[in-house]
Order: sequence, then structure tokens, then C-alpha cells
Amino acid sequence: MTQSPTPAQPTPQPASLPTPEERRRLREAKSLTEAEVAVRVGVSRETVRSWETGRTTPRGRKGEAYAKLLTEPAPAEAELTARHQRAVPARVEADAVTSPEEAQPSEGADPVPPEPATALTPAQAFDALYAFCAPALVRQTYLLTGRRELARESVERAFQLAWHRWPEVALDRDPAGWVRATAYEYALSPWHRMRPRHRHPEAPPADAADRALLDVLLKLPPAHRRTLLLYDGVGLDLPETAAETEASTPAAAKRLLHAREAVAARLPELAVPEELHQRLAELASTERLRAAKSPTVRWVGERRARRWTRAAIAFTALLIGTTSLTLRMAPDHYEPSLAPGVAVHGLPPRAALGPLSPSQLKLHAKLKSQTVSGPARLVPESR
Repeated sequence: MTQSPTPAQPTPQPASLPTPEERRRLREAKSLTEAEVAVRVGVSRETVRSWETGRTTPRGRKGEAYAKLLTEPAPAEAELTARHQRAVPARVEADAVTSPEEAQPSEGADPVPPEPATALTPAQAFDALYAFCAPALVRQTYLLTGRRELARESVERAFQLAWHRWPEVALDRDPAGWVRATAYEYALSPWHRMRPRHRHPEAPPADAADRALLDVLLKLPPAHRRTLLLYDGVGLDLPETAAETEASTPAAAKRLLHAREAVAARLPELAVPEELHQRLAELASTERLRAAKSPTVRWVGERRARRWTRAAIAFTALLIGTTSLTLRMAPDHYEPSLAPGVAVHGLPPRAALGPLSPSQLKLHAKLKSQTVSGPARLVPESR
């Protein structure tokens, strides 16, 4: 009698592996692209995308490496955790000093719940988000604009606005995407063309291949350039790219195809999307772009907010003063206007000039008969 084969036991899924909905968010929170995750784990980019969409599940050693990459604390979080762990012994020593009578609850009293772990303050959470997103976001914005100073300024202004609206950003489903969209909108604003320093081009990259790729990117329309960067540079899928660019999915797909065709027409070696993604990452990494420190960004944002608040208060006070002065100087009683003119009838007509009288004729003859002396222009002429 033939025995039925024993069914293979499925490979256990890593216990610390996040849900598919959380995988992409954790990857973007660490400023990692799909290609970078694929290189670290040892799989293809399509495999990472299928893991994030939930079509497949990572298992075995690669699943453990993928889970560790997503869940391991970043340097900023590790520092906060270590700081909290250093504070625990001090709390234990303080509890040890307490007398047994004080530590023992009285009869009938409710038991004191254990003290919860110290949560991150808003400033600490903002600093962690800034440490995760700012370095990669500056490089992405440089590919979008081709200007180093504008890329730094765009990222700093986006994080300043995020700090100003931190309750809204902290509860957002994708804080990194919120900041990225804000930075891209500021970087692509047409008002930058009116700035004096924007009229002078910056120094191009040193490598000829990098210069050619950056020149092709900057000649694309802004919408196509942003779509190409989000899809082939950052690694977003098509619906997310369409949502961030405020376009429909078919429109985003057409923009992406047109952008790829334009790049492939100038640089045929970049017709493959994987090669284009690699070249974009290399071009961004060659530029040593660094944003300001997180405390500096928060301080500048707060100072700008105070300045605008004071300007608004001053403008409001000026408007109130002008209105009060106008009300005080305005007439407070009715002044009748002048009546329009009326024609007067019954007056005699104006008399015209008539013939000369005898005395006038005598004077006229006397003047003509006298000897003339003096300039010729004073001599009366007879007519």
C-alpha cells in the first residue's frame, strides 16, 4: 500500500514582520527606496513591491532580514531609547529610597498602575522625522530643480510648515509623503523665476554623464519630471504617484511614458526602467547636499511665524486706526449742493459800435496832422 506523502510544513512567517499596509510606510519613514531595500535584503525590486502590496509574503532568512530592516530603530530612535534606558536606573534608585510605609499602599486604596513608558515629545518626533526624510529629500529636490540652494531651501521650508502644523502632520497617514509633496510644490513654484539669484545658473555636475542626465530632466515639463522622479526615483506605485501629483491614474501613466520616451530619445542606455532608477540614485548621491540641523529649522520656522503674526497684528491695528480717522474726519451733517444755473430773459441786447462823434472825428484829424517823432513801430498808421 502506497503511503501518501507528508505535506510540507509552511515556512513560519517572522513574528516581527509588519502588515503589508505598514511596510511601505516604514520604508519611506527610513528614507529608503525599493531598490535600496532590494539590495540590502538580496532580492529584486519587483519582489519588494509585491511584499509591500501584500501579493506575496517574505519568508525564511530574507523575511527576517526584511523585517529587521523595517523595524530596527534608526539612529535618532536608538539614541532616545538609550536615553530612556539610562533614566530607568535613576528611577529605580529613587524608588529604593522610598520607605516601605510610603511604598506600601494603604488598605482599601486602589492599586497604583505602573508608570507608562516615556513617549516622544513633539520636538523629538519632529527631529526623528527630519533625520529620516531630510537627507534623501534634499537629493530628490535637487533632481527636480537642478539647483542646490533651492533644494535645501525647499526642504527646510517644507519642514518648517510641517512643524507649524505638527498636530495635523503627526496624525497624517504618511507624514513623509506630506513633507515631500510640500517640498516639491515649493520647489516647482513659478515665482522663483522672479528672484535675482534664480536668473544665474548654478555649476553643473562634474561628470559628463551626470550633466547629460540632469539636462534631460530639466528639459521635461515640471509635471512629467515630478511623475518620473516619484515613480522611478522614489519608488512609488502608479496610484500613489497620481495621488501625490493630483492627477488621475491614466494621466499619471501618460506623463510617465512621455517622460521615459524623452529620456530614452536623448540617452538610449536609460531606456530600461531599472537602469534609469540606478542612474537617478547615482546622480543624487554624487551631490553632497546637506540640510540645516533640525533645531535650527524649528527655530527659524517659529521666528518666521512670530514675524508674520506681528505683521498681521500691525496691519490690523493700522487698518483700525485708518478706519477710526476716516470716521472722525468725515462730515457729520448734510450740506446742500449749489443749485444749477438758470437762464435770465428780458435783458436788452448788447449795443454794437456805431459811427464816430464830431469830437472823436476832430481828435482823429488832429492826431494825423501832427509831426511824428519816435520809433517807427509807435507811429499810428491810417487805414
